[in-house]
Amino acid sequence: MTRARRAAVATAALLAAGVMAGAGAPPAQADPDHPRDVHPHLRSHLVAHYDFDHPVQGDVALERDQGRSGTEIELVNGGAAMRVADHAYKGSGNSLQTRQVNPAEAGNDDWKAGIWSASGVRTLRAFSGVEGTTVMGWFKLEMDSPALNSTTANPTDRFNAIGLAGVLTGDSDGHGVRALLELIDVNGELRLVALGRRLDGGNSQTFAASEDWRTLLPMGEWVHLAATYDFSTGAMALYRNGEPLDGFYTRTDDPWRVSGPGPHVTTASDPRGIKIGGSFPQDTLERNPCDCRMDGLMFLDSVVSASDVEKQYRYMAR
Repeated sequence: MTRARRAAVATAALLAAGVMAGAGAPPAQADPDHPRDVHPHLRSHLVAHYDFDHPVQGDVALERDQGRSGTEIELVNGGAAMRVADHAYKGSGNSLQTRQVNPAEAGNDDWKAGIWSASGVRTLRAFSGVEGTTVMGWFKLEMDSPALNSTTANPTDRFNAIGLAGVLTGDSDGHGVRALLELIDVNGELRLVALGRRLDGGNSQTFAASEDWRTLLPMGEWVHLAATYDFSTGAMALYRNGEPLDGFYTRTDDPWRVSGPGPHVTTASDPRGIKIGGSFPQDTLERNPCDCRMDGLMFLDSVVSASDVEKQYRYMAR
């Protein structure tokens, strides 16, 4: 769908609902030096930040970045109707609704968000050749298992994962990631994980939470999650509501190839984008849709310390 067509469809949907975005007041302006709802300790490393209260003027199916990169993302298929009057923390207005639309058809109509470019997204260059990354945000699940697989003929087949949010690799087809928060099958059991890949075309490593995912993400409850990826050492961590989670690595070898001489950083290529609520933000395929809401998504170019993860959670939950 063209940018103009997206804007027309989204505007029509909002008018029909009587909730035209920004009616009666101009949209708030981003301030990359003092972004709203971001603890001062995190601000210098905040590359991208989406609170879903800042539609792009002239195209409300796009969301403005409140971080320093200025990377706009698209609200795919649902447009402005994906901004819903629900919020995870005080000071937030809207959250993002993502969902599977038609599990019986192999179409491309799922609601998800993100950006993708075959040549890489230049504004995300901070994640090129970087030693560490952090992905964090608020999530409210509205599903109790992965969605039905719309890409197979078997009507009972399900995807093996629920996609939350992540940064793509520099050679990604819209699915492969450098840093991702998701729920995925680990040895036959769905688990909350941080999944990372240091090298384009290389192997991924997964750090899985030990606790049952239903306890960590109860249906209908807002939860703050964070995942950190230290590409220089191979270490990852998961946090829930500011507290570190016990977990385990799914591989015991060296998938990120950090055992040899360093420094060890990610491939020096611009990420091909960001994916939120499912894979393929360019809308060419459906995979791992998330029937959920999200708020305050942040992507940082460093490993946020445990104490700063807690500070950020308390800063937003105050």
